Amino acid sequence: MKSHLQPFLHYLSGDKGLSPNTLESYGRDVSQFLEFAEERGASQPDEIRRSHVILYLGSLRGAGRATATLNRSAVSLRAFFHYLLKERLIEQDPTLDMETMKPDKKPPMVLTISEIEQLLAAPDVSTPQGMRDKAMLELLYATGIKVSELISLNVDDVHTDMKFARCTGTSGKERVVPIGTLAAESVAAYTSLMRDKLLRDHQEEPAMFLNSLGGRLTRQGFWKIIKKYAREANIEQDITPHTLRHSFAAHLLEGGADLRSVQQMLGHADISTTQIYNGIARKNMKEVYESHHPRAR
Repeated sequence: MKSHLQPFLHYLSGDKGLSPNTLESYGRDVSQFLEFAEERGASQPDEIRRSHVILYLGSLRGAGRATATLNRSAVSLRAFFHYLLKERLIEQDPTLDMETMKPDKKPPMVLTISEIEQLLAAPDVSTPQGMRDKAMLELLYATGIKVSELISLNVDDVHTDMKFARCTGTSGKERVVPIGTLAAESVAAYTSLMRDKLLRDHQEEPAMFLNSLGGRLTRQGFWKIIKKYAREANIEQDITPHTLRHSFAAHLLEGGADLRSVQQMLGHADISTTQIYNGIARKNMKEVYESHHPRAR
């Protein structure tokens, strides 16, 4: 059956324009499957049944392969049998209507309180950009809002004197979130001392956080900013803007906050989405207990 493999890869290369690395993956996946099928008596393409495919993917799962690997193999096999059907080498596609598996859910990445403090202390607040960055990082950690909500904030949305911010999610739903004292102080210092220095000729710009040209900061711009300060703070984890949101939720629950309140602050429609942080909080509390309680060991 492997005589059909090279023509299949040539078809993918010419008609689909796939990269060499992708072609190598397709070739490896299909080759391993064909060996599996031949060992079970299927020596010709039209002898392969749906059961062969299901058994093969089951063997990968039994060997501990990740869900992403299983889905990639399934995609490779679907492409192969689609090619065989197109070339009239088979009459039925054994992978037709086969569903992919849901990817494994990885626990969200959470920084320690010490790492958070290092990150928040990294910006040089003697410069307009540094004070802006300090205010943004403090606000993200203090509120748990998404980066899209952060950069969408206008000056009128943040009330540092009352310690709350009004933000709008991707669905267009507005919510009010509380702001802690340190974050409120950082934002107030930025708006009163440094924001005008970034405005340049954009005096009518309503955005709270500005780029070096005086316009609204972008997601990509903030992504570069947080990566920069993570390096300066010697944080080894590959953090993203969402890491501060995860840390906000996990640290609140560790501190005793109730799940419903955290759900509301994060803007989750379903509390099951918030519950992923419960497991992290319980794990961290267990580590603290085992490290500090005299009878824990």
